[in-house]
Amino acid sequence: MIRINIKMAQNNTYAKKCENILYSQEFMLSFSECVGVSWKTLGRRLNIEEHYLSMIDEDNPKTDEKAYSMLNTWMQMSDNPTFEELKTALRNMKRIDLIRKIDKFTKTPGLPEVTSRFSANNETPCSTEITSRFSANKDTSEMCTALKNYYRENYGKINEVQPPLKVPANVDLMDNFVDLCIVDAVNTQMDIVFNFERKNFLVKQMNYKPIPYNEIFMKEKSVILISGVAGIGKTWLLRKCLLDWSNNLIWKSVELVFYLECRRLNQYPNISNINELLNVFYKDIINDFKISNHPALFIIDGLDEFKFLNELINPSSSCKYPIVNVLIEIQNYKYVVAGRVYAIDQYQSISTEHSNKLTIQIMGFNQKGIHNYIENNVREEKKDVVKETLNSSPIAKAMASVPFYLCSMCKIIINSKERNKNSFLTMTNLYASIFLYFFQNHIIKTNKLMNKIIEDDSNKKYILNICKIAYELFVENKVIFSEEEIQTFIIDFDNNESNLFGFIEKIETDEGCYYQFAHLTIMEFCASVYAYNCLSIEEIIAKEKLLSCLSMICGLTNKSQNSLLKLLVNLNPSKNGSEELLYSILDRLLILSCQLKNYQSKNHTYFKSKTYYVNYNYVDLFIECFYENQSSFNDKIKFIVDEREEWMDKKREWNISIDDGKTSYKTSCENYFVNHYIKSGRKLSRLHVNKNILSDEEKNLIIQCSTNVRQVKFFCPIKFEEWKPKDKIKWLVILISRYLITKKDFEENFLPWINLCEGLQLNLHDDIDFIEEICEWIRCSNVKDLWIVYRGKYFYNLDKLKNFITQKNVYYLK
Repeated sequence: MIRINIKMAQNNTYAKKCENILYSQEFMLSFSECVGVSWKTLGRRLNIEEHYLSMIDEDNPKTDEKAYSMLNTWMQMSDNPTFEELKTALRNMKRIDLIRKIDKFTKTPGLPEVTSRFSANNETPCSTEITSRFSANKDTSEMCTALKNYYRENYGKINEVQPPLKVPANVDLMDNFVDLCIVDAVNTQMDIVFNFERKNFLVKQMNYKPIPYNEIFMKEKSVILISGVAGIGKTWLLRKCLLDWSNNLIWKSVELVFYLECRRLNQYPNISNINELLNVFYKDIINDFKISNHPALFIIDGLDEFKFLNELINPSSSCKYPIVNVLIEIQNYKYVVAGRVYAIDQYQSISTEHSNKLTIQIMGFNQKGIHNYIENNVREEKKDVVKETLNSSPIAKAMASVPFYLCSMCKIIINSKERNKNSFLTMTNLYASIFLYFFQNHIIKTNKLMNKIIEDDSNKKYILNICKIAYELFVENKVIFSEEEIQTFIIDFDNNESNLFGFIEKIETDEGCYYQFAHLTIMEFCASVYAYNCLSIEEIIAKEKLLSCLSMICGLTNKSQNSLLKLLVNLNPSKNGSEELLYSILDRLLILSCQLKNYQSKNHTYFKSKTYYVNYNYVDLFIECFYENQSSFNDKIKFIVDEREEWMDKKREWNISIDDGKTSYKTSCENYFVNHYIKSGRKLSRLHVNKNILSDEEKNLIIQCSTNVRQVKFFCPIKFEEWKPKDKIKWLVILISRYLITKKDFEENFLPWINLCEGLQLNLHDDIDFIEEICEWIRCSNVKDLWIVYRGKYFYNLDKLKNFITQKNVYYLK
């Protein structure tokens, strides 16, 4: 067998056939550049055998060289290669753009052979004319106008942020765009793995001051990095920027803006430079424009979906994917890169160090944005129902700032024939409602009742297969997976491939196919469903990556007959023992909260190996798991709590805190736990309050805690209208030395608590002018132990404080 290895710089053996433009080197060079990464597909259409294509691929490092060698191979093997044959192949590939280039080159559309462009002596065509035709750059202003028209025409409508639909709903972006909450993320503690983004997002949401859109994009930055959890609205923001640039509202000094999606870049791993990249994605606009000498801004969307992210973050001279070098080359221009938090965090390590750089994070809709979304996207007769449902559910209220969840919840509420109060009761209920809604309406497409749908074994198998794939990806922190990998997940994959799509999408490239979840947000829930249905207790507890899933796994053990969850917990008939799973997880979390490294007990042999889930607040997770399950303090849970306290030879300290960093979701979990914990006859150790403007949920939490708590500590004045505490407390600590409050505020906020405490610590502002009244109030109370800090002095009884006050007054009178 003769290996074909034809280099572009060499004279080809067919130069003697110069009477035909098809054989001219100028045409072959130019056409090879235009074909780009589609060279192999074109070769197959031209009936070149696969092993020849493989040899061409191995022997030529660059894409245009591969294409050139492929053309030569076709001409060598074909008895009579013609333009018409080439056009037919391109027509079958639906590459009309390349047919136009052939017609433009020959200057006579539709004819396979042309003589009009030959020189006067009918020899080779004029190379100067051909070269100038293909290398001439478009006027920059003309291209700028073409790009702006393109964005206005194609990005005025955007697919709504939601789980996959067969026919995505279009939203008018200019009319319906609502302001996202954008924050400075320079000092943000970035999430390292994507499976913690949901929880960390809720925490971060409480702590940032929003930055106005105009302040960010009216000021032209050389580098902007945009992070956010899945479904938060990053793509909305970027396309809004494209439209604003197209309408001359932002980036006014930027002549050219190119928008590139990483999920599409994945299809072209062999693109080797920016010009080649732009000729693939903007071929009808730029027409061989050379970008190198012109100011431009590149927008890269979906960095977390870039298949070669690891190669990009850790560049190497041996990297075999040229597209990676293209993304590095883009850093020579102005650029905006957006992606999930963990991806942007990694990307910062290679991002250009530049003083004119901005790092921001998208935190979702504010209350105004939520209101505007409902007004713009919900039909009039359903608006009140949607608003009432979102306001009545703490979970729905917490998640409504994320466009993905808000859109999904609105659609579920609108399409529900009857209101189900359990739909958004817990985070697990929310995820289950979204998953089943889209399974019913956009995968199965039926009006049958959901319980009838799940009775079908084929539907159970479908859901379990989807969840298995999600689990395998989740525990490996993988976003993209290959055809070989998916075949290991699914038996008889070839016969079931088409049925997977909807939740999973297939991307075809010249290098083969790969797969990814159409929306990453639902992966965590699917992984939890698979773990519940298919893993043993020991396997779940031993998997460190399932830490963030534990609360949802416990949520799936909820026995409520009114919950949709019951439809997702019987997918595997051989799996039993959901209650035992709940108790095992709760017990495990209490052990870990004591930071045990080994627990020698024959009843708990799976705890012997090592301490898992280091650096996590296990008590908080225990409370979250308890809430998601909607459990009660039954005998088994009492035994777990009491056994752990006995084993530690002391009472566990259950502390509740209320501060600005606490999410409404966490407050809901604690409300539920405290209610059951205190009703079981147990006493909380401490209640700490460091927030003066309280939500209804937080007020309710304080009320519940006050009924049976040892110590209450206030770090600031509070506003609590009408309600007063009634139950005695052991110690009251009021640390308000930074606050100069009035006598009326002190009397309303703190005196009811002072009247119920046995011990009191009081740190007061130096300039309080009603200290004598405070002394009198304390004297009339039941306080037995006293510690007051006032004007730099410590007082352990009222008499010493009174003497100090008297001396000060005498001094001031003198």
